[in-house]
Amino acid sequence: MVSQVSEAMLDVIADALVEKGYILLSDIIPEYVSSALLVKMHAEQDINFKKAAIGRGVEQQINSDIRSDKISWLEEQDHVDREYLAIMSQLKDGLNRRLFMGLFDFESHYAVYEPGGFYKKHVDALSGSQNRILSTVFFLNPDWHNNDGGELIIYDEADFPLEVINPQMGTLVLFLSERFPHEVRPTMKTRNSIAGWFRVSHANHGF
Repeated sequence: MVSQVSEAMLDVIADALVEKGYILLSDIIPEYVSSALLVKMHAEQDINFKKAAIGRGVEQQINSDIRSDKISWLEEQDHVDREYLAIMSQLKDGLNRRLFMGLFDFESHYAVYEPGGFYKKHVDALSGSQNRILSTVFFLNPDWHNNDGGELIIYDEADFPLEVINPQMGTLVLFLSERFPHEVRPTMKTRNSIAGWFRVSHANHGF
């Protein structure tokens, strides 16, 4: 049985995206789903994870000076991934009903940062492509402490830090992809998360 996102929660998310463009949530993904995702990450990190690249298409390249995480894409066929993806699908449909964002699909990958890992400030909307509209980051780190590093920093368009977010287990962050530069500060211990993007099938969108 897939967990259902309430209409009240969808209202809260939609209002926040209109008012400030991002939101932090701590109770939208059930604990049993989070635990299963983390177990899968631990089991597969040494097998199915590969160094993350930057750029797109033929310009894609690995640059460890910019990002140093390893990733593995979520797949609908996997029963653990499928439950998380089903919740993201509910978000997509609910936000489309409220904000007419034109969200068409969702792609996401697991990301593991080993001690010392980081991702320098960047914007998720890829150069030459406007189809990434709404970004998500879901954290899978139990017992994370302030001095463990690995914070997600969200900046405004003037490069002023808006939020410093500890990657604590169960926290989901949503933000408008084209609007907010962000970075992952160096982590002191292994940091696990799922990064995702809601996309449109064309460049025209609005709400």
